[in-house]
Amino acid sequence: MEKKVTKIGVLTSGGDSPGMNACVRAVVRTALYHGLEVYGIMRGYSGMVEDEIIKMESRSVANIIQRGGTILKTSRCKEFFEYEGRKKAYENLKKHDIDGLVIIGGDGSFKGAQLFSNEFDIPCIGLAGTIDKDIAGTDFTIGFDTAVNTAVEAIDKIRDTADAHDRLFVIEVMGRDAGYIALHSGISTGAENILIPECKTVMEEIITQLAEKERRKKLVNLIVVAEGDEFGGANEVAKFIKEKLPHQEVRVCILGHIQRGGSPSCIDRVIASRMGYHAVECLMEGKHNVFVGIVNNKMSYIPLDEAVKKKQRISEEWMKIVKILAS
Repeated sequence: MEKKVTKIGVLTSGGDSPGMNACVRAVVRTALYHGLEVYGIMRGYSGMVEDEIIKMESRSVANIIQRGGTILKTSRCKEFFEYEGRKKAYENLKKHDIDGLVIIGGDGSFKGAQLFSNEFDIPCIGLAGTIDKDIAGTDFTIGFDTAVNTAVEAIDKIRDTADAHDRLFVIEVMGRDAGYIALHSGISTGAENILIPECKTVMEEIITQLAEKERRKKLVNLIVVAEGDEFGGANEVAKFIKEKLPHQEVRVCILGHIQRGGSPSCIDRVIASRMGYHAVECLMEGKHNVFVGIVNNKMSYIPLDEAVKKKQRISEEWMKIVKILAS
């Protein structure tokens, strides 16, 4: 018979994303509703290792649903990579009698959770808190909608000045390993080209397209580049274009960390709340090492190691849409 979980720890790990606070709030209040104790673990796995663990009440999460970032803070913990660090973290959890964990983060956070749970038999529930939307098993990740809307708002403003000056702008968005922000923001803003890590970038084809557009007097162009694109990001792309098309007015804009901050969108608040609620339900039902996602607007549960191993894939149809709509 499964041992009943009575005390839950919740942490945010890896890169911050808008909606993490809404998720923490949902975990805390759902746990309290069911008569469980809940503890916030500060600074991700670092807080587990260093015993920065605080008991949370309903008022602990008041007035945070609209805030970006994470009240629990986040960090990357090298000590947790080692067995001794994980053992220390386990001893700290036992000190507080914590017998279940909710981890809000990305695939790196889930790898750590999977290993930790296998070694010390602590049930872990993973929730996708990442702006990159690169985790299999869910149609949404907490923070993606806000981040992509931030990018769209910025690119729309850049298009205004591009139009005023007849310029080509190369805009870099976040996405070291995944191109979803670039893809969605590029389609939403009518970008002429979208460069992402998942697809091979053939710069000669882009130069041919730009030369043809220049011939047709279409001088206003937007190229959206994911930071992890194989060609090397916006600066490298702009440099190549200037060399091949010296008459083009080329400018670079790197949006950077503004995509991570800001008040979460309605969608991010709602999905974060749903995921947080169901994470607690999973622990109460005795589910061990589960990733909680949303697929086709229904809750989805897959083994945590599957979420770690698999990546969301961008279909060729998306790139066909980009090519047709930008022509």
